[in-house]
Amino acid sequence: MKKVLLSVVLLLATGFAFAQEKAVKDAKKLANSTTPDFAKAEELINGALTNPETRDLADTWDVAGSIQERRAEEEEKKGWLHQPYDTLQFFKSTLLMSQYYMKCDELAQKPNEKGKIKNKYRKSNSAAILKGRVNLLNGGAQFYNMYLGNRDSTYAQKALDFFTTYVDIAANPMFEKENLFQTDSVLPQGIFYTCLVANELKDYPTVIKYASYGKEDKEYGMGNMELISTAYKAMGDTAKWVASLQEGIQKHPSDAFFFGNLIDYYSSNNKYDEAMKFADDMLAKDPENVFNLFVKGYLYLNMKQYDNALEYYNKAIEAEKKISNPKMPQSARCYSDMGMIYSLQAQEYSEKATTDINDPQYQKDQIALKEFYEKAKGCYEEARKLAPEQKDLWLNGLHRVYYNLKMEPELLEIEKLM
Repeated sequence: MKKVLLSVVLLLATGFAFAQEKAVKDAKKLANSTTPDFAKAEELINGALTNPETRDLADTWDVAGSIQERRAEEEEKKGWLHQPYDTLQFFKSTLLMSQYYMKCDELAQKPNEKGKIKNKYRKSNSAAILKGRVNLLNGGAQFYNMYLGNRDSTYAQKALDFFTTYVDIAANPMFEKENLFQTDSVLPQGIFYTCLVANELKDYPTVIKYASYGKEDKEYGMGNMELISTAYKAMGDTAKWVASLQEGIQKHPSDAFFFGNLIDYYSSNNKYDEAMKFADDMLAKDPENVFNLFVKGYLYLNMKQYDNALEYYNKAIEAEKKISNPKMPQSARCYSDMGMIYSLQAQEYSEKATTDINDPQYQKDQIALKEFYEKAKGCYEEARKLAPEQKDLWLNGLHRVYYNLKMEPELLEIEKLM
């Protein structure tokens, strides 16, 4: 009796397998017909893609991809003939074709029972993917614009599918010979779009994954690194957030994002020891680096160790003098901060100075105060000379010192700029 039941089960299983294999063949015929029935073809192949008997077969995914390839071609043909065609369907089919063909390739790369790999699909499928790949960017842009129109996150998620697939193709072994990370000039833009949409969706792991591909890009690298830092912070991973800021400072020292966030973190958490260790490590690697010297001076400024701050600002200025045409001049910022230090010292001194004009100490205190403001004046004027367009570095500072030094003509000139 057990043997009979077992035979029945085996017969049923075999029947189901044949049914699914027939569904795959029928789906292919329907799509390749002169009058293709894509709806029925997709219904049949979608069943095969999930059925245990056929879902792990490379041929199933190859047929699924070919159906979408044919459907995209039909829509594209309508466009060539100036007939109404479904743009969104064209983009969707291009996306599915790419995803199905890559899944087909993954399965086809598995060794057979003899340990050999016989991938008969790669050549034609990789060519089809490359041919339609640019439309993944176009499709992503289309859906993202739809998202901007009504803020429906399902459109943003669809846009993300397009953009991630575009980048995934570059990383796929199918395209190793093409070396797309080096040869695709549009890829950095695609990576950045991917990260922007993922960030919009608060999909921070995706931001980190794809932004990491583009950290070294000249145009988008800094933006990608900012997005990585933002993602780590949003995820609450403080250690990786701080590490990403430190990396960002070293690669993009002129970007206020990394510097500002890192200093804010150290200051708000009173972690100046960590900050100093970071600055010292940077200086150990490059003792004459102007920005590294500036960072240490800035940290001392925040710690109110003014003499040490002045020492490192002066070192940074001297180091920069040795560089012809520095790409990211720091001296103007150094002079500005030094002007602030002397102004703060003047303010602190005035709080202790006598206000009794009959006291013999009064004149001495006024002379000392004037010396502080004269030093501040010299620094702010130097900052103005070096960076006349960056008024935030010197305008308010000069107004303050001119006022305290009773320099009326200069004060009036400055006030006209405020």
